Amino acid sequence: MTGEKIAVISLGCSKNLVDSERLMRMLENVGYQVVEADEAFLRARKGKHVVINTCGFIGDAKEESINEILGWAELRKAGKIQGLYVMGCLSQRYSAELPAELPEVDRWYGKTDWPALVTDLARKHPATAPYDRILTTPRHHAYLKIAEGCDRFCAFCAIPLITGRYKSRPVEEIIEEVKMLVGRGVKEFNVIAQDLTSYGKDLYGTPSIARLVDAIADVEGVEWIRLHYAYPNEFPMDLLDVMASRPNVCRYLDIALQHISDNVLSNMRRHITGAETRALLAEIRKRVPGIHLRTTLMVGFPGEGEKEFDELMDFVREQRFERMGAFAYCEEEDTYAARHFDDSIPDEVKQSRLARLMELQEEISAGIQDTKVGSVQRVIIDREEPDYYVGRTQYDSPEVDPEVLVEKSVTLRPGEFCDVEITSSAPFELIGRPV
Repeated sequence: MTGEKIAVISLGCSKNLVDSERLMRMLENVGYQVVEADEAFLRARKGKHVVINTCGFIGDAKEESINEILGWAELRKAGKIQGLYVMGCLSQRYSAELPAELPEVDRWYGKTDWPALVTDLARKHPATAPYDRILTTPRHHAYLKIAEGCDRFCAFCAIPLITGRYKSRPVEEIIEEVKMLVGRGVKEFNVIAQDLTSYGKDLYGTPSIARLVDAIADVEGVEWIRLHYAYPNEFPMDLLDVMASRPNVCRYLDIALQHISDNVLSNMRRHITGAETRALLAEIRKRVPGIHLRTTLMVGFPGEGEKEFDELMDFVREQRFERMGAFAYCEEEDTYAARHFDDSIPDEVKQSRLARLMELQEEISAGIQDTKVGSVQRVIIDREEPDYYVGRTQYDSPEVDPEVLVEKSVTLRPGEFCDVEITSSAPFELIGRPV
């Protein structure tokens, strides 16, 4: 296989991306040349292979994965590539059906058995640390996956069916990974798991996310730590003390709330009430002043009438989330909701509610962004464009949050921090000059 080219296409979430990056390192260690799936790759005459890491979370993601597989399957059938391999959530969930429907795919792997792909190709196991990987993000920031799986079993969610029960990584292994990445120039760590707040319960008998974040913050060279995908029920309040006391822990928390109506929350099996949700948010903001909250909300879940949707709109007006995403409910087979509720709300009603909710959030976001005009923000530079640099504040996660456009009055490089005076704003970006 020496010198043969292989392209890894990663679809879906950042958790998938980490798996793809680990796979790429393993493939490189057994002699493959890991390359982009571009025109040059297709023109190459040597052996060429493609791996697709799929997502199977919701309908749109599944459709994207299927279309990607179909496109490469045609190239495989035409002899344009030598091998086609599929891994990840979609192939895990539909392992019984997909091989018969897509015989052009050489081999299928799931969410956790994908390291066997390397062994199958190379006929040997790669000598690779369990956390080593090739970063595909800009070299100054990385995603840090601390656990796999989920024990929550929300009514609408298929993730536990795909990934299995929650499995934390040991603190010591995570810290070794952080030190390795710092040694390669990483300054910003976006900590990810399906449910951060359950971290450590399976290993240590008690939620240990505060202990872990504190340990990461101790590593020299770690400039920013940002936390993604907390769960509101049984939230570990000691995490707030760490966030408030450690300067390199960003004042940022991604906590998916889904809804505020007691009726809808009960149907969703979220194990929290609207009043408890409000109390939690108030405590978070009290104990971590200036924190920016990102949340995800769902419209159109069974039991959401106009009254419940109006309650959700009022909740968003009241809370003024700094960052918010939303999506319309789509029934997923084999979930609790699919078995126990009728998906009876028309799609046009769901989409209308979604549009109204996001229109409201755009207004809120514009107001929040406007309050930052005249302030000085610490910004990390991600890239250079012809007319400006593009960066982010501690309140902005890569890919999903607003960016800062920085005028070119000084020379800056990706990965460099710079104090920026904000001179103007838009709903989803800030504009400023270095100071």
